[in-house]
Amino acid sequence: MSELKPDAGPGSETSRPGGAANSNRPSWGLWATGLLGGSLVALYAVATPFVAPALRKVCLPFVPATPAQVENVLKALQTRTGSLVDIGSGDGRIVIAAAKRGFRAVGLELNPWLVWYSRYRAWREGVHRHTDFYISDLWKVSFSQYSNVVIFGVPQMMAQLEDKLQRELQPPAKVIACRFPFPTWVPAQVTGEGMDTVWVYDARSPRQPEIRDLQEELCCTGRQHQEE
Repeated sequence: MSELKPDAGPGSETSRPGGAANSNRPSWGLWATGLLGGSLVALYAVATPFVAPALRKVCLPFVPATPAQVENVLKALQTRTGSLVDIGSGDGRIVIAAAKRGFRAVGLELNPWLVWYSRYRAWREGVHRHTDFYISDLWKVSFSQYSNVVIFGVPQMMAQLEDKLQRELQPPAKVIACRFPFPTWVPAQVTGEGMDTVWVYDARSPRQPEIRDLQEELCCTGRQHQEE
């Protein structure tokens, strides 16, 4: 007599569709979740340095200088020598252009990606030995060592920066403001027009209120002489 084999129950391996092959199937859900999570982390790491400036009290966004702005800055520097610092150096184009004109040029920038890219550009352009780029907050740096300061600022910061530079810079240092002028300093030179305008200031430049006070003093003195 042949042996009767018991029927496989509904819970046995042989009764399950796919059997053992199904247990070895990759868990695509976990892979997709991990890939999405990794992508979000990478996106956060890249985007945060660009978004963070907008969350600061004074926002200094990255807006690349136009060729006309770079050219106007170089025109303002034609008779200048010595060290140069670009405040908010972005992708390094002003620093690199100045280094090609013989300046020892430094860029200060909060965005680490832009700092690393600027270093790469300086190396590619052959001026990496004459440039330095630092991840730095302009309010925590002294500018007393520089003879030329370039700033692409925004109106909200110019008054505070004017006071800081007034305290720290020594003659014959010059300040070149691009896009927006300082509120009370009187420029020694203006180059360009529109958003490509640059204003050149002497260190310890007289301020507009000081000039008005001087004019009033001279006027009063003139009246006294007339009365005598």
